Parts: sequence; C-alpha cells; structure tokens
Amino acid sequence: MLRVGDRVEARLNGRDRVLEVAKVIAKRVGAPEAASCVVDDSPPPPGKEDAVFVRERGSGRPTKKDRRDLDRMRR
Repeated sequence: MLRVGDRVEARLNGRDRVLEVAKVIAKRVGAPEAASCVVDDSPPPPGKEDAVFVRERGSGRPTKKDRRDLDRMRR
C-alpha cells in the first residue's frame, strides 16, 4: 500500500523515474486528475545527440553506402 509522501523509483525504457505520492485516490479517475496525485522528481531526460549524417530533403532513397554509414553511426 502506498501512502502520501512515499517515493517510487523505477527504470522505464532505459530512463530512471522517481515519483512521489502527493494524494491517494480510492477509485479510477481520469488521466489529468491522476497526474495531479504524483510529483515527478525524475532527472531530466538525456539530450539527443546532434545528427552527423544529414541528407538533403528530396534527394531520393539512400544508397547502399549511405545505409551502411547510417548503421555504423547508430551502433
């Protein structure tokens, strides 16, 4: 059972989440009301890396070499 003030820590999709219970509800409620019952103390998500491989819009499908370069970059 959770009580007001309890902290729940979990790793979801490779990201640490830390939530604190602000209000306990006894029945099902809508998403906006449920979101107001917790305080999100999670660290900010990591920033996305800048894209090194950029293709011009409208340049067609990537060549085999382009696809290999993209695969190497993603690893």
